[in-house]
Amino acid sequence: MDTETLYLIMVYVFVFIFGICIGSFLNVCIYRLPLGESLIKSNSHCMTCGTPIRKRDLIPVVSWCLLRGKCHACGAKISPRYTVVELLNGICYLVIFLHFDVISHPLYAAIVSLMTSALIVVFFMDWDTQLINTWVVVFIGALAIPKYIFCSDECGITLKSMIIGALVISIPLLVISLASHEKAMGMGDVYLMAAAGLFLGVPNVLIAMLIALVTGSIVGIILKHSNGSSVFAFGPYLALGIAVAALYGDAIAEFYVHFTDLDKTIEVTSNVIANIL
Repeated sequence: MDTETLYLIMVYVFVFIFGICIGSFLNVCIYRLPLGESLIKSNSHCMTCGTPIRKRDLIPVVSWCLLRGKCHACGAKISPRYTVVELLNGICYLVIFLHFDVISHPLYAAIVSLMTSALIVVFFMDWDTQLINTWVVVFIGALAIPKYIFCSDECGITLKSMIIGALVISIPLLVISLASHEKAMGMGDVYLMAAAGLFLGVPNVLIAMLIALVTGSIVGIILKHSNGSSVFAFGPYLALGIAVAALYGDAIAEFYVHFTDLDKTIEVTSNVIANIL
């Protein structure tokens, strides 16, 4: 094994472990943000007996395995989802840095990784509460700034694309939300797609929405047939679509361009919105 290969392996191992550690913080966000609790000041504790969690029991993934998924004080079961979130974030970081090449595009990979972490928070928080935290959405939108300033050449995004992306999906969703009094679409979904559009630009935000609609529709049909209700949080599917579009949006768009008139549709839509602006 040559030195360069060994170096890359060490880098990717570090990225994975770092992602897991950030995943531990995401669990704090998912649990505390809906309750309005501080992310920093409050100490982690068992939700059954209230006993503070020991520092040695805060090691991501490892502590849960050593404790066999139980509180050290009262023996109450600790949800495996905490470990799932940690591993999921670590895997996402690894996939992102492999996809964008950690050597050639480290900053862009880091920005997309942070955005993906925020989407994981959106996914699980909306799944639990059917609410999307505004500050998490603001964070996603804010990441578009360093992406444009430092990575516009390597990711091929323009300011015009970002502005159109922020409007092309969010405006129709806003109309749906207002017309249905937020029954068909919550304002959190509208804000999320505005922030995502700013980050992704066009056509990737359109691809994100398409993925969300397809996956959400499948789940809705399954729920309708299983329990007669198709009411569910749409945020998780938007988060999934945004994450996929951030990594593979360009490849998906290129695939569709070869088999459809998607390029003409995007061009016409972009020109119409640009003229309005």
